[in-house]
Amino acid sequence: MAAGDRERWDRAFAQGRHTGAAVPRWLDDFDAVLPKTGRALDVAAGAGRAARYWAARGLTTLAVDVSPVGLELAREAAARAGLALDTRALDLETELLPDGHFHAISCFHYLQRSLFPALVARLAPGGVLVCEIATVRNLERHASPSARFLLHPGELAELCRPLAIVTQQEDWFDGSSLARVIARR
Repeated sequence: MAAGDRERWDRAFAQGRHTGAAVPRWLDDFDAVLPKTGRALDVAAGAGRAARYWAARGLTTLAVDVSPVGLELAREAAARAGLALDTRALDLETELLPDGHFHAISCFHYLQRSLFPALVARLAPGGVLVCEIATVRNLERHASPSARFLLHPGELAELCRPLAIVTQQEDWFDGSSLARVIARR
């Protein structure tokens, strides 16, 4: 990712355009299959909404994102909620994911197809990968993100191979066309 992209995301977070205020409540429907102990990794964490979800469940959580400003927002929100959260500024297009295995990995609203094999490889046995990414149908109502950053129908489940799909949904949620998946190693 070019330095300009990092600066653009830093500006967006600084201007309050991406607050990460609400944790992903749809995951509550899958409480029984999501871990409550172990390590979690939130990829492209932004302001840390998914990272806070994992930390609140009791997981030792690491949030990675290209934007130091977004990660600062994540740390502040976690502190206000009384949660511990580690963060690391990381350009996922040029740098490797953190070493080790994780019991939960989340990737929300970030599509880098080449990253999925590394996400699968970082899952601990029995670990879950949780993703929510916009689909091409989103362009029916919204001009962005561009098609380059949008999933095709059924693509998210394919990207999650060879994991076992626990749940897969593709529909309109809160005004956006999204694909959601929980997959287990």
